[in-house]
Amino acid sequence: MGDSESSNGKSIDQLPAALLGTIMTKLDVASICSVTATCSNFKSCTSQILSFLTHFHLLDVAPSMGIIRPLLPPNPYLTSLKMHCGQLDDKATDLMLRPSLHELCLYNCADFSGKLLFEIGRHCKDLRSLYLGSVAEKRGRSIHITDLEELLGGCTQLEELVLMFDISLFLRHNFARVWALASEKLLSLEIGYISSVMVTELLSPNLRSHRSPNNNIQPSILPGILKLCLSVDYITDTMVGTISQGLLSLTHLDLRDAPLIEPRITFDLTNSGLQQINQHGKLKHLSLIRMQEFLITYFRRVNDLGILLLADKCAKMESIYLGGFCRVTDTGFKTILHSCSSLHKLCVSHGTQLTDLVFHDISATSLSLTHVSLRWCGLLTNNAIRNLTSNVVLKMLDLRDCKNLGDESLRAISSLPRLKVLLLDGSDISDSGVSCLRYGVIGSLVTLSLRGCKRLTDKCISSLFDGSSKLQLEELDLSNLPHLSDNGILALARSRVPISELRMRQCPLIGDTSVMALASMQVDEDRWYGSSLRLLDLYNCGGITQLAFRWLKKPYFPRLRWLGVTGIVNRDIVDALARNRPFLHVATRGEELGVGPWDCSDGTYMHDYDEVDELEQWLGEGEEGSDDEEMQDAEHNAQVE
Repeated sequence: MGDSESSNGKSIDQLPAALLGTIMTKLDVASICSVTATCSNFKSCTSQILSFLTHFHLLDVAPSMGIIRPLLPPNPYLTSLKMHCGQLDDKATDLMLRPSLHELCLYNCADFSGKLLFEIGRHCKDLRSLYLGSVAEKRGRSIHITDLEELLGGCTQLEELVLMFDISLFLRHNFARVWALASEKLLSLEIGYISSVMVTELLSPNLRSHRSPNNNIQPSILPGILKLCLSVDYITDTMVGTISQGLLSLTHLDLRDAPLIEPRITFDLTNSGLQQINQHGKLKHLSLIRMQEFLITYFRRVNDLGILLLADKCAKMESIYLGGFCRVTDTGFKTILHSCSSLHKLCVSHGTQLTDLVFHDISATSLSLTHVSLRWCGLLTNNAIRNLTSNVVLKMLDLRDCKNLGDESLRAISSLPRLKVLLLDGSDISDSGVSCLRYGVIGSLVTLSLRGCKRLTDKCISSLFDGSSKLQLEELDLSNLPHLSDNGILALARSRVPISELRMRQCPLIGDTSVMALASMQVDEDRWYGSSLRLLDLYNCGGITQLAFRWLKKPYFPRLRWLGVTGIVNRDIVDALARNRPFLHVATRGEELGVGPWDCSDGTYMHDYDEVDELEQWLGEGEEGSDDEEMQDAEHNAQVE
């Protein structure tokens, strides 16, 4: 820092320690770690700051126990802890759990057992918000009903509880009794997987409270719940009715299922079940989605009559998501649009009978739709989109797998000044149509997906990104474009668009040149090459060889956290790269690189990156530095072979 001294001869690291500490407390944990790597004064300040931080959020990487121990010293002021626990297990519970915590979010806890729940109940009595993801999913780990009992009985101040794992493994005969211990202040509950039978038994009004000596008093299970989000085996009339009757204050209901077999009538949703929804008229958000994860199946026992019965009680609805209602026609969907005057968000997936007529007179309604998703609605054409865009306040438009949409749709979409998210996967659009976006909507877009639009070529890149305007685009999906080549990516690199997520999987003409171009791209002159990318998916790109891996090593792509490649290119090189960059998640089996919640920092400060990622450098201090040699050896062995 000597070269950047101010006129009085002092550099920033010579400021008083108290002042440095005050400044650093304004940063998030990742930024604190980053500046720590720059000089000894910052490093000494960090050890003190970590003892009185109120928020500790480290979601960018999955630290090991050795790394996290010095970052979490005793701290009576810590109220919020959010971590990616992919490399931690039960031994980390004593380190993470503090009596002062009000908010605790632990993601990817696959190597933890039920002890995690038990210890949270014992040590975190003041928790208001709790998120636990993937607990005990690793083979050999288990959760006992007593662990859940300790959690619910101990955390009496809980207002929000998210258990993103399978809780159907608990013994059913004790399950409802244990939930009677839940905090009466609980307002929001989300469960990763639970059977519909367990939900019905949990909320049925026939359980007597063991808290009260008077056995004639019926307990109120989850009396104050406003938001309920459940993934179940089957959405049934019985379950929906029980929820509607038992949760009197419910404003947000989100139910989704993924049947393994075609459901029988007793294990399915029918018109009768829909009629029971929103009996108290307080619902603002409703989501009923049948996913086709295991079986191509639909809500075959619901038709327009069921939607009409539902619409009678939907006047105050603000968002409606319906997935898999194959027998509902334009009549049913139009009823929703004309009945729900407060509707802002509409999502219909697998609407096999939904056509342009639904949106024919939408301009005559008072609707101000901001989010619209019409995925897998194959009968829609350009006319529907032309009418839909009369809602000029649209911010999100998902038209994935609407294969009949063409360039006319893009001309209409280009007039939407506030659009942030546009998903066009599988559309029949051309380079000429995409160029229409440049003159309007491209300036506001944050996310754009052109995956599987087979007619697109390199020209769509040069027409969209000509470098003439400042863009906000952060996520771009160019996967499965057979005519996209290295020339298109070279044009993208020259445009200096600060993209953080770039997907190019299944592009046969993409090769090493694209990787070199992205590695050499400077978003601005103050940042290192390739510094903006956090996710890069190159899975099954036809021209990727071992040469590309040389450009995936440090110091290139300093912020990269997710990388998709084909493992069969050379297994040794891929393994060596993973060791060279221990905080980089390398996927080789074709899995989609989903950006989980732990990849999204909520901090307002974003530091500039120098030739290396200082966060990675600081976390990795003291480790052996033989990884570069390993990669060189792997490359040499590959050449010999």
